Amino acid sequence: MGFNKRTYIIPDGTKFDGGTIRVEGDAVVGNSCQVDFNISSERLFAGERTKINGDIETKSDVRIDLFSTINGNVSCGGDAYIADGTKINGKLSLKGDLDVGDNVEIIDGFEAKGWINIRSPIPMVIYVLLYVLELLKRGHSEEVERILQELEKNDEIISISEKYMFLPNSSSIGNDSVISGGLHVGKNCVITGNHRVRGNVTVESGSTIYGSLKVSGNITLEDGVKVEGNVEGSAIKVGMCNIAGGIDGKKVEIFRNAEVTGTIKALEGVNFFDAKKKRMKKKVDRFNDRVDIVDEVAELL
Repeated sequence: MGFNKRTYIIPDGTKFDGGTIRVEGDAVVGNSCQVDFNISSERLFAGERTKINGDIETKSDVRIDLFSTINGNVSCGGDAYIADGTKINGKLSLKGDLDVGDNVEIIDGFEAKGWINIRSPIPMVIYVLLYVLELLKRGHSEEVERILQELEKNDEIISISEKYMFLPNSSSIGNDSVISGGLHVGKNCVITGNHRVRGNVTVESGSTIYGSLKVSGNITLEDGVKVEGNVEGSAIKVGMCNIAGGIDGKKVEIFRNAEVTGTIKALEGVNFFDAKKKRMKKKVDRFNDRVDIVDEVAELL
Protein backbone atom coordinates (compact mmCIF):
# COMPACT_ATOMS: atom_id res chain seq x y z
CA MET A 1 0.00 0.00 0.00
CA GLY A 2 1.34 3.41 -0.98
CA PHE A 3 1.57 6.22 1.56
CA ASN A 4 -1.46 8.48 1.85
CA LYS A 5 -1.27 11.46 4.21
CA ARG A 6 -5.06 11.28 4.68
CA THR A 7 -5.09 7.68 5.92
CA TYR A 8 -4.68 6.45 9.51
CA ILE A 9 -2.20 3.60 9.13
CA ILE A 10 -1.86 0.90 11.80
CA PRO A 11 0.99 -1.50 10.94
CA ASP A 12 1.01 -5.30 11.29
CA GLY A 13 1.15 -6.58 14.85
CA THR A 14 0.12 -3.34 16.59
CA LYS A 15 -1.57 -3.98 19.95
CA PHE A 16 -3.76 -1.65 21.99
CA ASP A 17 -2.65 -3.16 25.29
CA GLY A 18 -4.90 -1.67 27.96
CA GLY A 19 -4.18 2.04 27.80
CA THR A 20 -1.03 1.67 25.66
CA ILE A 21 -0.52 1.52 21.90
CA ARG A 22 2.42 -0.81 21.22
CA VAL A 23 3.86 -0.21 17.74
CA GLU A 24 6.56 -2.41 16.21
CA GLY A 25 8.10 0.55 14.39
CA ASP A 26 7.81 4.36 14.40
CA ALA A 27 4.77 6.35 15.52
CA VAL A 28 3.97 9.51 13.53
CA VAL A 29 1.22 11.79 14.87
CA GLY A 30 0.06 14.61 12.61
CA ASN A 31 -0.68 18.25 13.41
CA SER A 32 -3.57 19.17 15.74
CA CYS A 33 -4.20 15.57 16.77
CA GLN A 34 -5.24 14.13 20.13
CA VAL A 35 -4.19 10.71 21.43
CA ASP A 36 -5.82 9.37 24.61
CA PHE A 37 -3.37 6.47 25.00
CA ASN A 38 0.19 5.86 26.10
CA ILE A 39 2.47 5.22 23.12
CA SER A 40 5.31 2.69 23.03
CA SER A 41 7.29 2.64 19.76
CA GLU A 42 10.72 2.61 18.14
CA ARG A 43 10.66 6.40 17.57
CA LEU A 44 7.96 9.03 17.90
CA PHE A 45 7.32 12.11 15.75
CA ALA A 46 4.53 14.46 16.89
CA GLY A 47 3.33 17.42 14.85
CA GLU A 48 2.34 20.95 15.83
CA ARG A 49 -0.34 21.52 18.49
CA THR A 50 -0.64 17.83 19.20
CA LYS A 51 -1.95 16.57 22.54
CA ILE A 52 -0.98 13.15 23.89
CA ASN A 53 -2.86 12.28 27.09
CA GLY A 54 -0.46 9.62 28.30
CA ASP A 55 3.15 8.51 28.56
CA ILE A 56 5.60 8.20 25.67
CA GLU A 57 8.20 5.43 25.66
CA THR A 58 10.61 4.96 22.75
CA LYS A 59 13.67 2.82 22.07
CA SER A 60 15.21 5.63 20.03
CA ASP A 61 14.52 9.32 19.26
CA VAL A 62 11.57 11.58 20.09
CA ARG A 63 10.68 14.74 18.12
CA ILE A 64 7.80 16.91 19.32
CA ASP A 65 6.84 19.97 17.27
CA LEU A 66 5.59 23.45 18.22
CA PHE A 67 3.04 24.14 20.98
CA SER A 68 2.29 20.51 21.75
CA THR A 69 1.18 19.06 25.10
CA ILE A 70 2.21 15.73 26.63
CA ASN A 71 0.12 14.87 29.69
CA GLY A 72 2.50 12.23 30.99
CA ASN A 73 6.14 11.18 31.19
CA VAL A 74 8.49 10.92 28.21
CA SER A 75 11.08 8.13 28.31
CA CYS A 76 13.44 8.25 25.33
CA GLY A 77 16.16 5.75 24.44
CA GLY A 78 17.90 8.18 22.06
CA ASP A 79 17.90 11.93 21.37
CA ALA A 80 14.96 14.26 22.05
CA TYR A 81 13.98 17.36 20.08
CA ILE A 82 11.37 19.47 21.89
CA ALA A 83 10.15 22.48 19.90
CA ASP A 84 9.10 25.93 21.11
CA GLY A 85 6.06 26.27 23.36
CA THR A 86 5.75 22.57 24.14
CA LYS A 87 4.59 21.49 27.60
CA ILE A 88 5.36 18.13 29.22
CA ASN A 89 3.23 17.55 32.33
CA GLY A 90 5.56 14.90 33.67
CA LYS A 91 9.23 13.95 33.60
CA LEU A 92 11.49 13.80 30.54
CA SER A 93 14.26 11.19 30.68
CA LEU A 94 16.55 10.37 27.77
CA LYS A 95 19.77 8.48 27.09
CA GLY A 96 20.95 10.78 24.29
CA ASP A 97 21.15 14.53 23.60
CA LEU A 98 18.41 17.06 24.37
CA ASP A 99 17.61 19.85 21.91
CA VAL A 100 15.03 22.14 23.47
CA GLY A 101 13.35 25.28 22.14
CA ASP A 102 12.07 28.47 23.73
CA ASN A 103 9.28 28.52 26.35
CA VAL A 104 9.33 24.76 26.85
CA GLU A 105 7.87 23.57 30.18
CA ILE A 106 8.82 20.25 31.75
CA ILE A 107 6.85 20.09 34.98
CA ASP A 108 8.71 17.26 36.77
CA GLY A 109 12.15 18.10 35.37
CA PHE A 110 14.40 16.19 32.99
CA GLU A 111 17.34 13.81 33.03
CA ALA A 112 19.66 13.66 30.02
CA LYS A 113 22.86 11.65 29.65
CA GLY A 114 24.06 13.52 26.56
CA TRP A 115 24.51 17.16 25.49
CA ILE A 116 21.85 19.77 26.21
CA ASN A 117 21.23 22.49 23.62
CA ILE A 118 18.84 25.35 24.40
CA ARG A 119 17.99 27.04 21.12
CA SER A 120 17.52 30.76 20.49
CA PRO A 121 13.91 32.00 20.37
CA ILE A 122 14.51 32.95 16.70
CA PRO A 123 14.61 29.77 14.57
CA MET A 124 17.64 29.19 12.34
CA VAL A 125 15.46 29.51 9.23
CA ILE A 126 14.81 33.16 10.14
CA TYR A 127 18.56 33.86 10.32
CA VAL A 128 19.02 32.25 6.89
CA LEU A 129 16.14 34.28 5.47
CA LEU A 130 17.52 37.57 6.85
CA TYR A 131 20.98 36.75 5.51
CA VAL A 132 19.60 35.93 2.03
CA LEU A 133 17.55 39.18 1.97
CA GLU A 134 20.64 41.20 2.90
CA LEU A 135 22.64 39.53 0.10
CA LEU A 136 19.87 40.30 -2.39
CA LYS A 137 19.83 43.97 -1.33
CA ARG A 138 23.58 44.14 -1.94
CA GLY A 139 23.25 42.49 -5.35
CA HIS A 140 25.09 39.27 -4.47
CA SER A 141 22.74 36.99 -6.45
CA GLU A 142 25.49 34.44 -7.16
CA GLU A 143 26.04 33.92 -3.42
CA VAL A 144 22.26 33.48 -2.91
CA GLU A 145 22.18 30.87 -5.67
CA ARG A 146 25.09 29.02 -4.05
CA ILE A 147 23.31 28.97 -0.66
CA LEU A 148 20.09 27.65 -2.22
CA GLN A 149 22.04 24.89 -3.98
CA GLU A 150 23.67 23.92 -0.69
CA LEU A 151 20.28 23.76 1.01
CA GLU A 152 18.95 21.64 -1.85
CA LYS A 153 21.85 19.20 -1.47
CA ASN A 154 21.28 18.88 2.26
CA ASP A 155 20.60 15.19 2.87
CA GLU A 156 19.75 15.48 6.58
CA ILE A 157 16.24 14.22 5.94
CA ILE A 158 14.70 12.09 8.67
CA SER A 159 13.37 8.88 7.17
CA ILE A 160 10.89 6.80 9.12
CA SER A 161 11.09 3.02 9.33
CA GLU A 162 9.39 0.73 6.82
CA LYS A 163 6.92 -0.21 9.55
CA TYR A 164 5.09 2.77 11.07
CA MET A 165 1.86 4.05 12.54
CA PHE A 166 0.59 7.29 11.00
CA LEU A 167 -2.26 9.45 12.32
CA PRO A 168 -3.40 12.14 9.84
CA ASN A 169 -3.86 15.80 10.79
CA SER A 170 -6.83 16.85 12.93
CA SER A 171 -7.66 13.30 14.04
CA SER A 172 -8.29 11.95 17.54
CA ILE A 173 -7.97 8.42 18.89
CA GLY A 174 -9.40 7.14 22.16
CA ASN A 175 -12.52 5.29 23.26
CA ASP A 176 -14.32 7.19 20.49
CA SER A 177 -11.90 7.91 17.64
CA VAL A 178 -12.54 10.42 14.87
CA ILE A 179 -10.34 10.03 11.78
CA SER A 180 -10.15 12.89 9.29
CA GLY A 181 -9.40 10.51 6.40
CA GLY A 182 -9.33 6.76 5.79
CA LEU A 183 -8.21 3.82 7.96
CA HIS A 184 -5.92 0.93 7.09
CA VAL A 185 -5.35 -1.76 9.74
CA GLY A 186 -2.59 -4.28 9.09
CA LYS A 187 -2.50 -8.00 9.88
CA ASN A 188 -2.87 -9.45 13.40
CA CYS A 189 -3.61 -6.17 15.15
CA VAL A 190 -5.72 -5.62 18.27
CA ILE A 191 -7.49 -2.22 18.21
CA THR A 192 -9.64 -0.65 20.93
CA GLY A 193 -12.35 1.97 20.53
CA ASN A 194 -15.22 3.01 18.29
CA HIS A 195 -14.08 4.60 15.03
CA ARG A 196 -15.81 7.26 12.96
CA VAL A 197 -13.92 7.46 9.68
CA ARG A 198 -14.33 10.03 6.87
CA GLY A 199 -12.96 7.78 4.15
CA ASN A 200 -12.49 4.14 3.20
CA VAL A 201 -11.53 1.39 5.65
CA THR A 202 -9.50 -1.79 5.10
CA VAL A 203 -8.84 -4.29 7.89
CA GLU A 204 -6.38 -7.03 7.00
CA SER A 205 -6.61 -10.67 8.06
CA GLY A 206 -6.37 -11.76 11.69
CA SER A 207 -7.07 -8.34 13.23
CA THR A 208 -9.58 -7.60 15.98
CA ILE A 209 -11.43 -4.33 16.61
CA TYR A 210 -13.06 -3.95 20.03
CA GLY A 211 -15.56 -1.33 18.97
CA SER A 212 -17.76 -0.24 16.10
CA LEU A 213 -16.94 1.15 12.65
CA LYS A 214 -18.99 4.06 11.32
CA VAL A 215 -17.58 4.95 7.92
CA SER A 216 -18.57 7.45 5.24
CA GLY A 217 -16.78 5.43 2.53
CA ASN A 218 -16.35 1.74 1.70
CA ILE A 219 -15.29 -1.04 4.09
CA THR A 220 -13.26 -4.17 3.34
CA LEU A 221 -12.86 -6.78 6.10
CA GLU A 222 -10.51 -9.62 5.13
CA ASP A 223 -10.69 -13.23 6.36
CA GLY A 224 -10.22 -13.81 10.08
CA VAL A 225 -11.23 -10.28 11.14
CA LYS A 226 -13.28 -9.83 14.32
CA VAL A 227 -15.33 -6.72 15.07
CA GLU A 228 -16.91 -6.43 18.52
CA GLY A 229 -19.51 -3.91 17.41
CA ASN A 230 -21.59 -2.64 14.50
CA VAL A 231 -20.24 -2.03 11.00
CA GLU A 232 -21.74 0.86 9.03
CA GLY A 233 -20.59 2.19 5.67
CA SER A 234 -21.33 2.51 1.96
CA ALA A 235 -20.18 -0.57 0.01
CA ILE A 236 -19.19 -3.23 2.56
CA LYS A 237 -17.24 -6.39 1.75
CA VAL A 238 -16.94 -9.00 4.50
CA GLY A 239 -14.76 -12.10 4.25
CA MET A 240 -14.71 -15.08 6.61
CA CYS A 241 -15.23 -12.78 9.61
CA ASN A 242 -16.94 -12.64 12.99
CA ILE A 243 -19.09 -9.54 13.54
CA ALA A 244 -20.56 -9.24 17.06
CA GLY A 245 -23.08 -6.66 15.90
CA GLY A 246 -25.03 -5.62 12.83
CA ILE A 247 -24.04 -4.54 9.32
CA ASP A 248 -25.62 -1.49 7.70
CA GLY A 249 -24.63 -0.32 4.23
CA LYS A 250 -25.85 0.61 0.77
CA LYS A 251 -24.44 -2.58 -0.71
CA VAL A 252 -23.12 -5.61 1.20
CA GLU A 253 -21.04 -8.47 -0.15
CA ILE A 254 -20.44 -11.14 2.48
CA PHE A 255 -18.84 -14.58 2.70
CA ARG A 256 -21.54 -17.24 3.15
CA ASN A 257 -19.96 -18.68 6.31
CA ALA A 258 -19.22 -15.38 8.02
CA GLU A 259 -20.74 -15.00 11.49
CA VAL A 260 -22.89 -11.91 12.11
CA THR A 261 -24.71 -11.60 15.44
CA GLY A 262 -26.97 -8.69 14.46
CA THR A 263 -29.04 -7.86 11.40
CA ILE A 264 -27.73 -7.10 7.92
CA LYS A 265 -29.23 -4.08 6.15
CA ALA A 266 -28.44 -3.11 2.57
CA LEU A 267 -30.45 -0.63 0.48
CA GLU A 268 -29.06 -2.06 -2.78
CA GLY A 269 -29.13 -5.70 -1.68
CA VAL A 270 -26.90 -8.37 -0.14
CA ASN A 271 -24.65 -10.60 -2.22
CA PHE A 272 -23.40 -13.85 -0.62
CA PHE A 273 -20.31 -15.63 -1.94
CA ASP A 274 -18.51 -18.84 -1.01
CA ALA A 275 -14.96 -20.17 -1.36
CA LYS A 276 -15.57 -21.44 -4.90
CA LYS A 277 -16.92 -18.11 -6.08
CA LYS A 278 -14.07 -16.33 -4.33
CA ARG A 279 -11.48 -18.46 -6.15
CA MET A 280 -13.24 -17.87 -9.47
CA LYS A 281 -13.27 -14.09 -8.92
CA LYS A 282 -9.57 -14.20 -8.08
CA LYS A 283 -8.90 -16.14 -11.29
CA VAL A 284 -10.88 -13.61 -13.36
CA ASP A 285 -9.00 -10.73 -11.73
CA ARG A 286 -5.68 -12.41 -12.49
CA PHE A 287 -6.76 -12.99 -16.10
CA ASN A 288 -7.81 -9.34 -16.48
CA ASP A 289 -4.43 -8.28 -15.10
CA ARG A 290 -2.78 -10.79 -17.50
CA VAL A 291 -1.03 -12.45 -14.54
CA ASP A 292 -2.09 -15.96 -15.61
CA ILE A 293 -0.46 -15.45 -19.02
CA VAL A 294 2.79 -14.42 -17.35
CA ASP A 295 2.66 -17.53 -15.13
CA GLU A 296 2.12 -19.79 -18.15
CA VAL A 297 5.13 -18.27 -19.94
CA ALA A 298 7.20 -18.71 -16.78
CA GLU A 299 6.24 -22.41 -16.64
CA LEU A 300 7.24 -22.91 -20.31
CA LEU A 301 10.61 -21.30 -19.67
